[in-house]
Amino acid sequence: MRDNKLLTGSMVIIAVVVVGFVLRIAKPVLFPFCLALLFYFILSPVLDGLVRLRIPKPVAIVVIVLFFFLALYLMGVMFYSSGKAFSAQLHQYGDRVNEVQDYLRERMAAWNVKWEPTAMLGSLDVNKIGSFLLSSLGSFVSFISNLFLIFLFLVFMLAGRGKITVKVDRAFSGRQARKINQILSNIDGQVQKYLAIKTIISVLTALVAWLVLALFKLDFAIVFAFLIFLFNYIPNIGSVISTLAPVLFAFFQFGSVWPALWILILILVVDNLFSNVLEPKLMGRGLGLSPLAVLFSLFFWGWLWGIPGMILAVPITAVIKIICGNIPSLRFVESILSS
Repeated sequence: MRDNKLLTGSMVIIAVVVVGFVLRIAKPVLFPFCLALLFYFILSPVLDGLVRLRIPKPVAIVVIVLFFFLALYLMGVMFYSSGKAFSAQLHQYGDRVNEVQDYLRERMAAWNVKWEPTAMLGSLDVNKIGSFLLSSLGSFVSFISNLFLIFLFLVFMLAGRGKITVKVDRAFSGRQARKINQILSNIDGQVQKYLAIKTIISVLTALVAWLVLALFKLDFAIVFAFLIFLFNYIPNIGSVISTLAPVLFAFFQFGSVWPALWILILILVVDNLFSNVLEPKLMGRGLGLSPLAVLFSLFFWGWLWGIPGMILAVPITAVIKIICGNIPSLRFVESILSS
């Protein structure tokens, strides 16, 4: 018995390592596929609605995909142009860094505290930061260039929607087919609900945050709003990063604590209103993820696919949890992932 358990444990470890290696090697194909799958679940209700309006399915698919990728492409171009201008002008904020050093040095001297900010702030090389941002934008452009592959995956997924029920009926007996189709229907509905609500909440949070930043006339408000939208898919950690970025930038831009403090307060209010009040009411109970599961998924998918993997980590984990919750033999995995 002990030998069997040891063998099973060893096989599981080997399988995890092999799967991780395959996922890492197959990133050029699997990442667009996973992204297309998430888009499929988000756009499926739109397709179903258009079909119910008696619009031919091929026409509905073409309209959905064209409008969706046009919006995605325009959003990407706008973000890239704003981010490139932000990186180009970043060196101008070097003077702000020196002013902050002088301010902190004076305050520390007034409080009789021996602390030299030059060692820490002086190590900040804005040119290196700008180069890093430009390289990150380059990877974003490569993502935009992969839109064609995502487009192909998404078209075939939408075209095949609804056909799996017929195939299950042909492959299995009546009672077993009904049970499998019920499980697939539950998974489809729950994943659609989760991704649709999460995306809507992220868009609303980003829009209201952009209005707040634009009200304070913060430079590159659209860039920070886009970051808030993306990092809203990462609970807790993503909110901290997307909130601190515009706050720190406001401090350097205005050279004062008060605008940055007001921006911090308002963004925190907006984030808590949408993420902690509205989202749980729309989501309902039972979709919460364990903080440990979230942290592990961030490390795992971040190691596999970098920052894009970290953004997709929580949605992928939530989808896995939903799938396991609908399969009796895998419900222990749902219990492990639940909060």
